[in-house]
Amino acid sequence: MTKTNIPKHVAIIMDGNGRWAERQGLPRIEGHKAGVKRVEEIARCAWELGIRYLTLYAFSKENWRRPKEEVGFLMTLLLGYLEHLYENLDWDSEKEAKNRPVFNVIGTISDLPENIRERIMRISRETKDNPGPVITLALSYSGRDEIIEACQRIARKAMTGEIEPKSVTEETVAQHLYTANLPDPELLIRTSGEVRLSNFLLWQISYSEIYITEKCWPEFTKEDLARAVLAYQKRERRFGRVSV
Repeated sequence: MTKTNIPKHVAIIMDGNGRWAERQGLPRIEGHKAGVKRVEEIARCAWELGIRYLTLYAFSKENWRRPKEEVGFLMTLLLGYLEHLYENLDWDSEKEAKNRPVFNVIGTISDLPENIRERIMRISRETKDNPGPVITLALSYSGRDEIIEACQRIARKAMTGEIEPKSVTEETVAQHLYTANLPDPELLIRTSGEVRLSNFLLWQISYSEIYITEKCWPEFTKEDLARAVLAYQKRERRFGRVSV
C-alpha cells in the first residue's frame, strides 16, 4: 500500500458484535465490550495511515428496539468509553499536541440519557479546536431522519425568505445535514458480511467506494483496515464518467 491516494474520510458500519459473542458461546454484551475495545485500535491505525476523518456507526435509531437490558448496558458502556476517550486524547508516545483528536457526534442526541448528552457536549466543546483526526460517532442516528430534518430547516428558511426555493442545490442540502463540516466519505466499510447500508449516511455515500468484510467488528484489526484502504487504492473512481 502506498501513502498516495489515501481516503481522507472513511466511514465504518461496525456490525456483528452480538453474532461474534454468540459464536464464542458468550453473552451478547461481551461482544459489545469487545467492539468498544476495537474502536480505539482502529481509530489510531486510521490516523497512522493518513485518514483524517473517521465516522463510526455506533448506535442507530432502530437499535432502541432491542431488549431494554441490552440497550441499558450499551448506554453504560458508551459513557465509560467517552470517559476513556477523553482521558487518552494524546495519540502518540511523545504526547505531541498535534495528534490530539477532535471528538464529534451526529444523530438525535436528545434521545440519549442526560448524563451521556452532557459528556458528549463537554468533550465536543473541549476538543473542537484540536488539530488531529476527527472522530465522529453516529449515535441514535438515522440517515432518513437526517435528510428529513435538513429539508425541514431549508423549508423554514424558505418560508421566512432567507432562502429562495429555486436556489436550493445539492450544496444547500449538504450544508443542512449533521455532517455539514465534514467531507463526504470516499470509503465505506461494513463488517460481518451483511450487504446493506442500514440507513447510514444515505446522502453522503452517493459516490463512496464500498468494502465488505466477513469479519465481525470485534475481529476487525488494523491489518484489515489496511487491506480495505489497499482495495480502495486499486479502484478507479469515475463519478459517472467513462474510464480513462
